Amino acid sequence: MVPVTVTPIEGWNPDQYERFAAERRQPFDDLRALCAPVPGGKVVDLGCGTGNLTVELHQDMQAATTVGVDSSEAMLERAQADHGDEPGVSFVCGDIATWLGEGLDLVFANASLHWVDDHLNLLARMRTALGTGGQLAFQVPANFRHPSHVLARQVANEAPFFEALDEDVPQDRGRFVLSPEIYADLLYELGARKQVVRMEVYGHELSSTADVVEWVMGTLLTPYRTRLSPELFGAFVERYRELLLEELGDREPYFYGFRRILCWARFN
Repeated sequence: MVPVTVTPIEGWNPDQYERFAAERRQPFDDLRALCAPVPGGKVVDLGCGTGNLTVELHQDMQAATTVGVDSSEAMLERAQADHGDEPGVSFVCGDIATWLGEGLDLVFANASLHWVDDHLNLLARMRTALGTGGQLAFQVPANFRHPSHVLARQVANEAPFFEALDEDVPQDRGRFVLSPEIYADLLYELGARKQVVRMEVYGHELSSTADVVEWVMGTLLTPYRTRLSPELFGAFVERYRELLLEELGDREPYFYGFRRILCWARFN
């Protein structure tokens, strides 16, 4: 395995993200189960991360080719080091917000689309990337009103973090995640002849409340890691930890209920 050095500019840390790999994989398994195999077909995995699940997707879908797309160089470096020799699987650097494809049998996106602002146009572009009978499958977090998310923005609005962020706090990604019924309506308008859209709460028994901090450091806090110095980011995390324990209590174990929206559609 090739070691990955993550700088504040990169933000994403593969080791931190995979600390809760077992908990994060259940939504992937559920989303994958909605998809029909595409023997000899073409698949893309938008937001592939370290590529571990991309390889599983490729094998389960019986695809000829699967391309993992991610904007994080650190994640792609890990994916290439661990899975670069997997037949039919490749990894490329790309931004989901501008990604375009064509003639695909399955466009798959697990816990990545919430980083994109405009889901109306995003879904339209994903639809146009599909060939006849193509499938679209995505899962988005919907836990943005939980204290674990709300408190991050509260800390960001405090000194000295607010000033260090140039008074420009990273946006609340929950603003861009739509309701399940709106996703269902959009998929219908885009021509879906079959679809499944559901909200699900995944319950994770963490060893303690403090583990929630480690969880969000792998995802939610990456924009802050990117924009703050290492020293200031460390202070940010400690202030966040203090408020989180005040709000949720210092419990062992801690039950972390996490809401997610799963969507699957097949088109003509």
